Amino acid sequence: MSVSCKYGLKSGSNIFSFDLTAPVRLIAAMKYLLALLIVITSLWVGCGAGQVSAPEFNGDRSYEYLLRQVDFGPRVPGTDSWRQCRSYFYTYFTELGLTIDSQAFTFVDPYSGRELPLVNVIARYRGGEKDDKPILLMAHWDSRPRADYASTPERALEPIDGANDGASGVAVLMELAHMLVDKPPKVNVDLVLVDGEDWGKSGDFDYYLLGSRHFASVGKGIRGKYRFGIVVDMVGDSDQQIYRDSISQQFHPAINNMIWNVAAELGINTFIDSIGVGLIDDHMSLNAAGVPASVIIDFDYPYWHTEEDTPDKCSAQSLKNVGSVLGYIIYNPSIWPKK
Repeated sequence: MSVSCKYGLKSGSNIFSFDLTAPVRLIAAMKYLLALLIVITSLWVGCGAGQVSAPEFNGDRSYEYLLRQVDFGPRVPGTDSWRQCRSYFYTYFTELGLTIDSQAFTFVDPYSGRELPLVNVIARYRGGEKDDKPILLMAHWDSRPRADYASTPERALEPIDGANDGASGVAVLMELAHMLVDKPPKVNVDLVLVDGEDWGKSGDFDYYLLGSRHFASVGKGIRGKYRFGIVVDMVGDSDQQIYRDSISQQFHPAINNMIWNVAAELGINTFIDSIGVGLIDDHMSLNAAGVPASVIIDFDYPYWHTEEDTPDKCSAQSLKNVGSVLGYIIYNPSIWPKK
């Protein structure tokens, strides 16, 4: 992002027109010019204070992370593809040098009666002071075990690839981790991949958001542990249009203002500065636990919960749009909402 400072002088004035036959006037003019230069310099420094250029977000590499997740197969909790993908995350973040934590827990599936294994993966970056509260960036890494809106009834019970609904948000966070290591900012960030967000059947809201609910309640909970949180979900749609979530806007407008102001400054016009529908997503678990949080989501996606949620519906540019906004926020704590 570039920050421009503008200055104005009265129309018709010319500070470089001096009467050399009048020494007093010349000295006065030189003093005026010096004072003006001091003012300009101070304004320039003030305008750019705290503004840091984040590394360029690599949309192509982020898209590769999306493909890699989908290549494992549907990341339905408890399946082999789910285990393989989880191991992939561990290897990826460990090789970057981030501290890895995991939260393994079980959930009694109301539909089958069996215990469902779930795992949240947490990658911690520490570049700030020890006492600085981190910001929280979250995405869900599981994919839906059924296609509610399948093209044919026969496919309704098939698990979906979840290229956009799941893998896209994770792909953005993975590339942000790469940026943090490539150009370490002086802030603390937790990248949290939650499991079981998309488990429940349509309308069974008690069986969604399983991972974020667990994350929010472990130990003494997360109240007071984070500056703020941003959830990233369904952001890879090639026809990207991201509106403000109305729930986030109602309870934490300062976070939304930060996000959409950054998008406007960066010239990313797929962030539509208008309020959309209120959505049930992982930000609700964070808000309920006392962490102010918003969600970035493009819910106008015709392939949602269908077998057609595949990588060809997503784009590297869409991932870059969202990653660039989040990258700027990470590297510029001066724009964060006040504590």
